[in-house]
Amino acid sequence: MRFRPPSAACALALTLVLGLAAGPAGAQVKQVPESRQEISLSFSSVVKKSAGAVVNVYGARVEKQPRNPFMDDPFFRRFFGDGGFGVPQERVQRSLGSGVVVDTSGLVVTNNHVIEGMSEVKVAFADKREVEATILLRDPRTDLAVLKIKPVSDLVAIELADSDKVEIGDIVLAIGNPFGVGQTVTQGIVSALARTQIGVGDAQSFIQTDAAINPGNSGGALVDMQGRVVGINTAIFSRSGGSVGIGFAIPSSMVRVVLEGAKAGAKTVRRPWFGARLQALTADVADGLGLDRPAGSVVASVVEKGPAAEGGLQRSDVILAVDGIGVDDPESFGYRFATRPLGGVTTLGVLRGGKRIVIPVRLIPAPELRPREPVTLSGRSPLAGLTVMNLSPALAEELSIDAGTDGVVVAEIEEGSTAARVGFQKGDIIQALNGERMVRSRDVEAAMKERKRSWEVTISRGGQSVTSVFPG
Repeated sequence: MRFRPPSAACALALTLVLGLAAGPAGAQVKQVPESRQEISLSFSSVVKKSAGAVVNVYGARVEKQPRNPFMDDPFFRRFFGDGGFGVPQERVQRSLGSGVVVDTSGLVVTNNHVIEGMSEVKVAFADKREVEATILLRDPRTDLAVLKIKPVSDLVAIELADSDKVEIGDIVLAIGNPFGVGQTVTQGIVSALARTQIGVGDAQSFIQTDAAINPGNSGGALVDMQGRVVGINTAIFSRSGGSVGIGFAIPSSMVRVVLEGAKAGAKTVRRPWFGARLQALTADVADGLGLDRPAGSVVASVVEKGPAAEGGLQRSDVILAVDGIGVDDPESFGYRFATRPLGGVTTLGVLRGGKRIVIPVRLIPAPELRPREPVTLSGRSPLAGLTVMNLSPALAEELSIDAGTDGVVVAEIEEGSTAARVGFQKGDIIQALNGERMVRSRDVEAAMKERKRSWEVTISRGGQSVTSVFPG
C-alpha cells in the first residue's frame, strides 16, 4: 500500500475522532480543536479550482403530434380554424444533466444518455452564461459523449487524473446539477472500485462512491483532492430515485479514450479488437480448475485470424489478468482491454490445463472486411422498418456483438415500425428467412420482394439462435 501524507482535513479527523495522544492501551483520548485554523478547515480550495469547469447540459427535441385527418376537410377548418382542433401540436422533449469542460478549446464531456435523441444542446455555466453546443461524438457503449462549444472568456478546463491510481477510501467530491437546482458539491469517499453488472455500457468497471449523486448529476465530475477528474458520474442505485449513498462514475481512463477519438475527428471510438467471445467463470468451473475463487473469464469462441487467435488463445482458456492487472469477469476484461492504446501489444495472464501462461495480443482496430451495404426494408413483412448491414468485425465492435456469427445484422430500427412492434432489437443477427441462409444485406432485400403468407425468421441474439414464425 502506498503512503500518502494526510491532508489537513484528514489530520483534523484523526485528532478529533481517534485522539492520537498518549494514553492507556486501547483507550481513546478526545481533544477539542485548539485553534481557529483547525475549526475552519475546508474543501473550498478544491471546489474553486474545479467547479468552474463543471457545466449544466440542456437538450431539447421538438416532436409533432399526429394531424387529425378531419382537418383536411374545408368544412371542419371553417369551424375550427387552422390553429384549432386537429392541427398538429408540437411537444418539446427536454433533458437535463451536467458536463465537464476538459479542454480550453471548448470540449465538454457528458453522458450519452443526457443528450441521446436531442436535436438541440446548450451548455450553461455557473455564472448563468449559456452557449450552444455541437455533438462531436456519441459512444453508447460507455455512455459518454463529447460536445464542442465556442471558446468563451475565462473558460476553465479541468485535468483528467489517472483513475488506475484511485484507491478505496480516497476522499472525492461530486459536482453537478442535481434535480436542476443549480451547481451543487457533495463530499464522500471512494467506496469500491471495478464495479461491474451496473447495466450502463458494456465495458464496465465503475468507481463507486457515497458522495451524494442524484438525477441531474449525470455527466458531472467526480474529483479528487487535487481538483482533477477521476470519473464522470453516470448512475445511482436507488429505489426512491434519490441518493442512498451508492453512486457510480465512469473512470477517467475510459473518458480519455473517448476524448482522444473526438479530438481526432472520429465519428466512432476506435478500440482494440480482441477477436474472441468470453463467458463468466462459475464457481463449479473454478473449483474444477483448482482456483480458490471464481475470478476470470472463460474463452467461449475465438475468431479465426483475429488478434486473440494469432496470439495463441484457445477455446476454454481462462483469462485471469491483462498486463498483470486481475480481471474478475468479461465486463472488467472489456474495460481493461478497451483502454489499452492502439498499436502496441498487451499481455494476458491465462490458465490452460492447470498451468499459467502469458499470451501476447496485438492491439489493432477491427477491420472492415467488406462494405456494409445498408438496406432499409419495407413492405408487408415482420422485418419492415429494419435497416440491415453486412456483418464485419468493425461493425460487430460498434454494436458489441459476436463477429464470429454468420448472418446480416440489424443496424437501425424505425420507431413505431412493424419490426419494432414485433420485437426486433438493434444488434440482432438475421441468419435465415424461411429456411434460406442470409449472407448479405442484399439477400434480405431480395427475400422481401416475395409475398409470403408466413415468415420463418431465425436470428442470433446474445449468442443464442431463436426461430420464430410471423404472419405475412
